[in-house]
Amino acid sequence: MHDPGELLEDGPVAVRRLARRRYDLDLAALEKAVRRRAEAQADVTRSRTEANRLSRTRGRSGPPSEEEKEAARALRADVQQAEAAARAAEHDLAELLLGIPNVPLDRVPDGDTEKEAVEVRRWGPVREDGNAPHHADIGESLGILDSPTAARLSGARFSVSRGAGARLERALTDFFLDLHTREHGYTEYSVPFLVNRETMTGTGQLPKFEDDLFRTQVGDRELFLVPTAEVPLTNLVAQQLLDARDLPYAFTARTPCFRAEAGAYGRDTRGILRLHQFEKVELVRVCAPEDAPAQMELMVGHAEECLRRLGLSHRVVLLPAGDLGFSARATYDIEVWLPGSGAYREISSVSDCGTFQARRANIRHRRADGRKGPAATLNGSALPVGRTVAALLEQGVQEDGSVLLPEALVPYTGFRRILPGGTTA
Repeated sequence: MHDPGELLEDGPVAVRRLARRRYDLDLAALEKAVRRRAEAQADVTRSRTEANRLSRTRGRSGPPSEEEKEAARALRADVQQAEAAARAAEHDLAELLLGIPNVPLDRVPDGDTEKEAVEVRRWGPVREDGNAPHHADIGESLGILDSPTAARLSGARFSVSRGAGARLERALTDFFLDLHTREHGYTEYSVPFLVNRETMTGTGQLPKFEDDLFRTQVGDRELFLVPTAEVPLTNLVAQQLLDARDLPYAFTARTPCFRAEAGAYGRDTRGILRLHQFEKVELVRVCAPEDAPAQMELMVGHAEECLRRLGLSHRVVLLPAGDLGFSARATYDIEVWLPGSGAYREISSVSDCGTFQARRANIRHRRADGRKGPAATLNGSALPVGRTVAALLEQGVQEDGSVLLPEALVPYTGFRRILPGGTTA
């Protein structure tokens, strides 16, 4: 969420910046909503002042007269009416602000799609082979992925892993969490997988992306299945005033992620790249606003280190303004090489949200000089389990059909190779 005063003060600059992500900021509507709120708040102040004045003078010369009683009742009604109008004006302004996306940083390139992303660096060799097998075929031939059973149990875009495949998934989550907690300084959390509307709104999933969320309703209790651990992790410090001396905070958690993928049907229909349910290890950092750019670079390094330890070839790209997520002002995508697709595919997004989420979730910090203001939040995947498995299968497949796994996973899996039939060695 934005400070409306800052948007109006920037005026044409804010319009130009948001136009880069194809959002048309209506300054007139925003100014009208801000003015209406100010006028409503002024009416509340006037009504309360008059009511207080009458209360102080009433009954000084004896019991209040009927005229005085009637005047007091009328003033109480005026106060209630003014307060209701102020609440409505505040609600309308908040609704308007909740629909305005974050403003892209100037260093973010122009463009609307991943094609306009700017490559920053590459790591590892790229094997281009038009006959390279797809991870879905590799997994089925090894006996570790079972798509037909998943479809029978739940329908399309679900997955069942078994034997060495299930063990590999568990090993990856442990490997990622150990790396981030022991070497990168993150504190691990176990968080709810169901959260309320306020929590979803705090990180920007609501109200804009309600169609992409799985929702439950039991009686009058509404809860949403988390699309990413970013949601509960960021909201750990919602409604709090943080001491700047304690920043940055660094949180990590493994959760299942649930996404309806309402706008993604027809894309990545084979395999385990785009599922309704998948496991992911998430990173969240909370810092002073001026430290956010450096913290972003640090997080990208943490996510990349996962891939380097696994020996997975990848590249880093800076997304264009039109391809940014709603809450992000800048995003690096880390894309892993998938020989079966002959392309780099996203495996992690690291986003700098500036103070956008902190304003929505009321995450503030107090500086050494006593000044208070919104903190900055950042988030990134490090890493999703399914896409990592897909990359390991496609980059690690051998001529005999087996898959050779990286040495770093052996302490977690107990094996280095998965053989056809699902046996291990």
